[in-house]
Amino acid sequence: MKKVLSLILAMVMCLSVFTACSSEGENNVDTPAATATFRIAGMKGPTTMGMTKLMKDAQANNADEAYEGNIYNVEMFGTAQEINPLLIQGQLDVAAVPANVAATLYAKTEGAVQVAAVNTLGVLYMVQIGDAVQSVADLAGKTIYTTGKGTTPEYTLRHILSENGIDPDKDVTIEFKSEATEVGALLASAEGDMVAMLPQPYVTAVQAQNQNVKVCLDMTEEWGKISDQKLITGVLVARKAFIEENKAAFDAFLADYAASTKYVTENVDEAAAWVAEYGIVAKEPLAKKAIPQCNITCVTGEEMKALVNNYCDVLFNQNPASVGGTMPDEAFYYLG
Repeated sequence: MKKVLSLILAMVMCLSVFTACSSEGENNVDTPAATATFRIAGMKGPTTMGMTKLMKDAQANNADEAYEGNIYNVEMFGTAQEINPLLIQGQLDVAAVPANVAATLYAKTEGAVQVAAVNTLGVLYMVQIGDAVQSVADLAGKTIYTTGKGTTPEYTLRHILSENGIDPDKDVTIEFKSEATEVGALLASAEGDMVAMLPQPYVTAVQAQNQNVKVCLDMTEEWGKISDQKLITGVLVARKAFIEENKAAFDAFLADYAASTKYVTENVDEAAAWVAEYGIVAKEPLAKKAIPQCNITCVTGEEMKALVNNYCDVLFNQNPASVGGTMPDEAFYYLG
């Protein structure tokens, strides 16, 4: 009888151990990680300026053996074209990219990426040498030098012109250059009147070279006059699988990112040093002047969704290919 009781007791104990182990295994599978290592891509421009506080903190935290939070490894790139394949191949987890690039990535990957935040509002400005342009209407008949053919600058310019009764194909001449530095060089050496559209921080850089270059139109303000939504430039995207596997960690990252953007906009002198250190802008004095003009922000949730959806709708109506051929659906947006 004792042998039977001992056998039963042993079986019960084994069953308890098996159940506990099985339950623990299920929890590991079903519960997203609370902390994670993030592979993040930033671009050398306004879309990454707000991340510099996070980057600076990560340098210290990653080297601290006692630190138990998220690990952020940020790599800088010159263009979105360098980032896209790495994100698609799963070599990156999070990236700061132009808003329309996020939509095209969503279409190309059949929903494998999501947009989580707007990180930059409008950064485009119309500048001139001379005094001919005081309003959008004054652009009629002018030659406008700019960059970004087939991307955000062109779509923004065309939309603002069209909504102000100016045919962008007939009433103005748009001269596209391959890089903003080319337009900047033309402005820096121009002797007569000239009109150009440039993003920050290039506007600040050009004005430092030629004091006759003046901002005549803030394209973000002009967008606001024809739309009930703000103009946006950059967003944060992430691989959907990474978010699902690390939801708590990802939400913590968004909180850290929001805190970083707030700190950068409120502590411009300190942030300018970081922006120069990370090669986002070549010189600290230029970064100090440019940061307040770059509309750095961190908008998430339903407000982010409204901003991105409105922007994609404008682009889609101009050229469906600009957002991947179709308007992104509800699953495009990570709302927390």
